[in-house]
Amino acid sequence: MKHFGDELANAIQRTAAPVVVGLDPRVNQLPAGLQPADPQNYAQQAQAYGQFCQAVIDVVAPLVPAVKPQVAFFEECGPAGMTVLAEVIAYAQQQGLLVILDGKRNDIGSTAEAYARGILGREDQSAWGADAVTVSPYLGADSLQPFIQVAADRGAGLFVLVKTSNPGSGMLQDQLVNGEPLYRRVAAFVEDQSEQTRGQRGYGIVGAVVGATYPQQIAELRTTMPQTWFLVPGFGSQGGSAQDVAPAFDSRGLGAIVNNSRGIIFAHRKEEYHDRFGDARWQEAVEAATREMIAQLRAETPAGRLTDK
Repeated sequence: MKHFGDELANAIQRTAAPVVVGLDPRVNQLPAGLQPADPQNYAQQAQAYGQFCQAVIDVVAPLVPAVKPQVAFFEECGPAGMTVLAEVIAYAQQQGLLVILDGKRNDIGSTAEAYARGILGREDQSAWGADAVTVSPYLGADSLQPFIQVAADRGAGLFVLVKTSNPGSGMLQDQLVNGEPLYRRVAAFVEDQSEQTRGQRGYGIVGAVVGATYPQQIAELRTTMPQTWFLVPGFGSQGGSAQDVAPAFDSRGLGAIVNNSRGIIFAHRKEEYHDRFGDARWQEAVEAATREMIAQLRAETPAGRLTDK
């Protein structure tokens, strides 16, 4: 039986790059050559997203262990977008990548179980075939258990929102409950589930989303969550740096995978890459931005130890 925590560790070790590339296509930011003839035509927009994401995957597959499609941008295109999303997931896995589906799903009882069954598991175990999914914890433990059980049965994983990167996260996550921030109570539950599902590489299948924009909380949570994988959004466009995410890693350079979406897939729009590559060579900009992020993480975090043989 596959174990997601071990699979992720092995993939990060193989690439020496704890990076997940977020696939967040936006029609008005696509390279000129991929713009749909009619941006208001959902089918054309979805087709453009598919071509764009597969071209991104072609570039990053040799460099990173995983991609993270954001469901919202595909869902915005309706049925055509969801068909393309399925194609992107399958294509990424064919290229050797793990796929974390960013849908922030959850509900209670049989509905949560249906979400989990539909999303998690490769090789015809589920309709979507994702290796992992992001999940909201705010309906309670009974809403998370179906995801944990399905993931365990199918060699998949999940990432629970613990301390997110957005500026408004503190409205709920930082509120004190019996003298303790709510995110700490969620973190304690996630760590317990990680301990119960721990694999050979020391981490469980239940991870935590912990934003790069809150480095103090990253350090605090790593201390209290030693067996939990961290999915770290907020790097780059949201302001998080390599130094900010350094506390997310363990001494081996494992324990965290750092997301970068716009800063990589739309690198051709950034001044330093646009001047070099422009729209015509946008894939080269994607590669340059990916390599730059990897170099920063290797230089400024324990991820540099992944290159030690």
